[in-house]
Amino acid sequence: MDAGRTGTDAREGRFDELYAEAKATLGYGANTLRSISERYREVYRDALARWHALRDELEAVDRATPGAAPPTDAGDAAAVDGLPGPAGALAAEAGAEDARRRALRSDVERMTGDLGRHQGELSKLELTVRSMESGWLFLERGDVSLLTERDVPWLPTDIQMRIVEAQEAERSRLAQEVHDGPAQALSNAIFQVEYIERVLDQNTRLARTELRFLRELLRRELGDVRTFISQLRPPLLDELGLDGTILDAVENMAALAGITIETELAAPGDRLSDVEQAGVLRIAQEALQNVRKHAGARRAVVATRLEGTDWVLEVRDDGRGFDIGQVATRGRRNFGLQFMRERADLIGARFEVRSRPAGGAIVWLAIPIGEEGS
Repeated sequence: MDAGRTGTDAREGRFDELYAEAKATLGYGANTLRSISERYREVYRDALARWHALRDELEAVDRATPGAAPPTDAGDAAAVDGLPGPAGALAAEAGAEDARRRALRSDVERMTGDLGRHQGELSKLELTVRSMESGWLFLERGDVSLLTERDVPWLPTDIQMRIVEAQEAERSRLAQEVHDGPAQALSNAIFQVEYIERVLDQNTRLARTELRFLRELLRRELGDVRTFISQLRPPLLDELGLDGTILDAVENMAALAGITIETELAAPGDRLSDVEQAGVLRIAQEALQNVRKHAGARRAVVATRLEGTDWVLEVRDDGRGFDIGQVATRGRRNFGLQFMRERADLIGARFEVRSRPAGGAIVWLAIPIGEEGS
């Protein structure tokens, strides 16, 4: 027993060591890249100051010689050399000023293009640093900063991390429930079978009683296992079809929210694949959750219909509505909308949210299905 525990502790120590190494590597990389980004910004500031100086110099030259027409080619420049006396000197001076102006303008234009490119590169570096720092926080056990709001707009990597974080939390919950439920029950069943083997010859009646207990135990735990499976794949889609599953979700949400939710289900669910049906169900559920949590609505409608070559889902309510432009700047506060967009992207659908303050909201999803029978 002690040897087994020692081996287990050693393996766990190795896991912890590798996990800490991964965090340290990511943290070191983020710190290194941040340092490089800061040096890049300093160089960029120096180049920007040089650009401002050149532009000011060009403006001063333009003010000093307003309306001057610079020579357009080498032939025009050579022609001024043939003018006699003071006129030739003035022309030469004007030509030199024009050449200076052209050189300054060329430098300013070149640096403008270069600074635009460097600004884009600096933005990429800073975004990468933020992604790596978010990654480090994502690996930090027990950290909840990824669940808090922030003023910085979301990156695709942030959304992916949030999705993975939610998946990992759900897996951990299921793992704990399986450990405490079916796994423990199977361990008890093994001991019970061993006990039945020992008493089978001496006390047949007791053995039969234990077998009945064992049967009930296994039936109960089989029900729990089926419940876990249903959380991974909605079984009602198989049992009730898409319309029936939507009706079930509407009934449950109406009871929770205490509002009237009507259905207008006119599009056949069998025109969609299993993956598309699951996507429609999840988006409908999320839209109804938003109605319950945020809308303050008295009435909502879940509708499906065919529009040309599209299978359309629409969830609308008469609630308080919101300013879509403002919500788009709130970062994680609008994760429900981002979740629905991600689901829509996964099934190749178009997705829109239409709303205005005091004007209710409409969640609209369109899945291309082609013509009937195609």
